[in-house]
Amino acid sequence: MKQTVSIAVIALMSLSACAQQPAPKKYPITKTNTEWKKILSPTAYQIMVMRGTETPYKNAYYNNHQKGIYVSAATGEPLFSSDDKYDSGTGWPSFTKPINKDAVEVVKDNSDGMSRDEIVEKKTGLHLGHVFDDGPADRGGLRYCMNSGAFKFIKK
Repeated sequence: MKQTVSIAVIALMSLSACAQQPAPKKYPITKTNTEWKKILSPTAYQIMVMRGTETPYKNAYYNNHQKGIYVSAATGEPLFSSDDKYDSGTGWPSFTKPINKDAVEVVKDNSDGMSRDEIVEKKTGLHLGHVFDDGPADRGGLRYCMNSGAFKFIKK
């Protein structure tokens, strides 16, 4: 009987090992944390690499009404346009869509006891913010809630 139980336990352990999470996705631009620290500001590093969130209403672009584009602080890739920015009342810059949907990627984020859709830069996998389905209905219904620290703003 003990031998049967032991075999069953070993079999279950083997099966669970096969069900482990897949290997992390590889992105075209990869750097070590030390390399990102040399490239990014401390705020951008905390947000993008460490997947942090800046304080609402106390960030560079939530109240920016100038015309231009928001590019990645890491790569300079154009990501969002002022044409698609709106005041969501959340204290973070919010957009209805990215400039180019192929420049960003949605990944599942189950941190902090929540299940959310995280937005990362497609070239690097670095964190930009999250997308929610509570945006303006007449503009697609999405709210890309981004972190100012992940961007540099280029005026038109």
